[in-house]
Amino acid sequence: MALRSLDNALPIAIERPKKQAKVVSQNQKQPDCVGVNDENKAPLPSTEAAIDYILSENLEAIHDPDSQIQGLVGGLESKDWLEICRSLNDTRRFALFHSALLLPILDKVLLVIVKSMKNPRSALCKTSLMASADIFKALGDVLFESPNSDAFDNVLLQLLLKASQDKKFVCEEADKTLKAMVESMTTPLPLLHKLHAYVKHSNMRIRAKAAISISHCVSKMEMDGMEEFGFVSLVQIAINLLNDRLPEAREAARSIVVSVYEALTQDEEQKQETWQNFCQSNLPAIHAQAIVKIVSS
Repeated sequence: MALRSLDNALPIAIERPKKQAKVVSQNQKQPDCVGVNDENKAPLPSTEAAIDYILSENLEAIHDPDSQIQGLVGGLESKDWLEICRSLNDTRRFALFHSALLLPILDKVLLVIVKSMKNPRSALCKTSLMASADIFKALGDVLFESPNSDAFDNVLLQLLLKASQDKKFVCEEADKTLKAMVESMTTPLPLLHKLHAYVKHSNMRIRAKAAISISHCVSKMEMDGMEEFGFVSLVQIAINLLNDRLPEAREAARSIVVSVYEALTQDEEQKQETWQNFCQSNLPAIHAQAIVKIVSS
């Protein structure tokens, strides 16, 4: 009898080994952290959320400032960001209560603060902005003395950058610091010269923030200060900003014009006539007309 072809035979089923249930011993430790999808366990608190932003009025003097000042720069340069935050708060305390000890190392401190402002960690950036504000309040015009002036230039640039970014709470803190900077200067003229460089910056947000600070500076200046900088130069700054893309810059330009107008006409009886003569004598006709309208409107 002929043998049946093997090609038509049913394949032999291969039995796979059954998986054994994994038994977890009671002595085995469960992991401390679970995945983000574990809805039965509360998420771990953010370290940044635990940072305490201390108001200036709640800061206290340092117990032993003479010894602690020795390690301040080292603490600011630490690789541990929490240690840097602590050192930044110590910097604020030195500025407010022991500024004489801070002055000899102020240029180094400012440069390290700039590094903290550049840090992507928001808590560190905000604390460095608060430290800058307290330094401004305590030292004011001293920041323009050599060698602090060059370090201050770097601080100013970072303040304008941080005030121009999208992260709201950093932006708001930078705005507060810029305001504290202007308010702390008894002689706003040196600051005005530094801010002037940013009026034509390619970044429109930086232009606007610089314009706002300039308008605050001009509103603080006495007649002599405006005259030294130049009335025409101040009005020219305003002209450059009047057609800016951002409304904050345009509003700052109008504020600058009003401040110059009030200074020039404070002792004049015919204020509008004096102002018109000034504009027509020093500006092209098209610009003179626009500037005159700001005051008359």
